[in-house]
Amino acid sequence: LNIANPKTGAQKKVQIDDDQKLRAFFDKRISQEVEGDSLGDEFKGYIFKIKGGNDKQGFAMKQGVLVPDRVKLLMSRGTSGFRGHGRRDGERRRKACRGCVVSSDLAVLNLIMVKQGDNELPGLTDTECPRMRGPKRASKIRKLFNLTKDDDVRKYVNTYRRSFESKTSGKKHSKAPKIQRLVTPLCLQRKRHRASVKKARITKKKTESAEYQKLLAMRIKEQKERRSESLAKKRAQRSASQASKGDME
Repeated sequence: LNIANPKTGAQKKVQIDDDQKLRAFFDKRISQEVEGDSLGDEFKGYIFKIKGGNDKQGFAMKQGVLVPDRVKLLMSRGTSGFRGHGRRDGERRRKACRGCVVSSDLAVLNLIMVKQGDNELPGLTDTECPRMRGPKRASKIRKLFNLTKDDDVRKYVNTYRRSFESKTSGKKHSKAPKIQRLVTPLCLQRKRHRASVKKARITKKKTESAEYQKLLAMRIKEQKERRSESLAKKRAQRSASQASKGDME
């Protein structure tokens, strides 16, 4: 069992060979909660959630495959269980994976602790592992530190700034994550500039279209006038030629 405690960040591996203790986990699916009383007195009162696992050959469990055995599925690039690097667009491959139902064929079962029991588990509940890296997105940083939109997120990134020393030069450096999706006055200014450029482009297009339509109407009117003048000239010539023929007769 690979047990993780989200509150402390600690993780512990427990080796259990007795199938009678593991019988409570059999026929359970991923994301289901299981009481840990069957594992022993030290796990009394604990509640664990199943998050996944691997079988003896290393094939991982896949959510949504409702079988306890290993199956071969037609997977596309990007799905869990198939990386698909260097594949063609739209190419699919038939890959083996294990269903989301727990069975006795599993070698590792991943659990997270939902509720803590009466006893302390050494290495899991008594130790606290600090987070090496925090979130980068501004909304997730606000959620982590329970901030409002008025608070400055940039001040709170320094809480998980990492300091290290260069191996070659021996200089000390510090590194903090670059905040993503951070709304600053400069971002708002650029947004207003893009909106103004778009608005000016639309007005320019409208004025140019109106001028073109006006010019087109004028050209059509001139063409009609020239055509009417040429028709009148032809009629005059025709009538003159008919009159001259009548005089000769």
